[in-house]
Amino acid sequence: MKNLFSLEGRTALVTGGSRGIGKMIAAGFIEYGAKVYISARKAEACIATADELSAKGGTCIALPQDISTVAGCRALAVEIQRREPKLDILVNNAGAAWAAEFDAFPEHGWDKVMNLNVKSPFFLTQALHGALKAAASDAQPAKVINIASIDGIRLNPLETYSYHASKAALIYLTRRMAAKLVADRIVVSAIAPGPFASEMNRAARDHADVVAARTPLRRIGRDEDMAGAAVYLASRAGDYVVGETIAVDGGIAYADAVPGPS
Repeated sequence: MKNLFSLEGRTALVTGGSRGIGKMIAAGFIEYGAKVYISARKAEACIATADELSAKGGTCIALPQDISTVAGCRALAVEIQRREPKLDILVNNAGAAWAAEFDAFPEHGWDKVMNLNVKSPFFLTQALHGALKAAASDAQPAKVINIASIDGIRLNPLETYSYHASKAALIYLTRRMAAKLVADRIVVSAIAPGPFASEMNRAARDHADVVAARTPLRRIGRDEDMAGAAVYLASRAGDYVVGETIAVDGGIAYADAVPGPS
């Protein structure tokens, strides 16, 4: 039990790791001993975050890459495999959102979100299948963690049609990939975040008190809430969690009928 959550000696890749939830996860992995690569579309931000996290101790390496296309996914996979003989942990976190009224919702808003949120996790995992298999064993499975959303579990009031559809799809894709890859001792699971302060969730970032009042636990998510869930799934503690999506949301998805304090 003493080393149940240790990530010592493991190598991880976190997409969308330069900010928000991806950065929270990368920081948690580093603190628990992993060597972490982070990828993001904007090179300057990716490098700055890698430098910031490395300065706190541990190793964080920036690999800037746009993975919104299959070619981009394959390019990132090639770069990882050029540097590492194996990959223990892949976190498919990079994502996009789009909101527009139903009658005005644009095709490019649909395609951008579905491509990055559903297509890219599949094709990046496919491209890194060999590296993950090289790391996997009966004693220590490799891990793929997809970052979904509670919007894939229940509706929010916003007209985010492609986002809702993409995150629901990712949850089911997680199950399908898990069923296939478990034979290779690659364990696939997912996290469905609720309100965490980020560029994608500006309401939680800019109006934390308002969002907290609508959350059963009466607060927004903290960095350690997300890091803790990810470390659990990535470490030996989560080896037996296959195909599951864990809501990390203060009770919104499953306990929003619970009365708050009077």
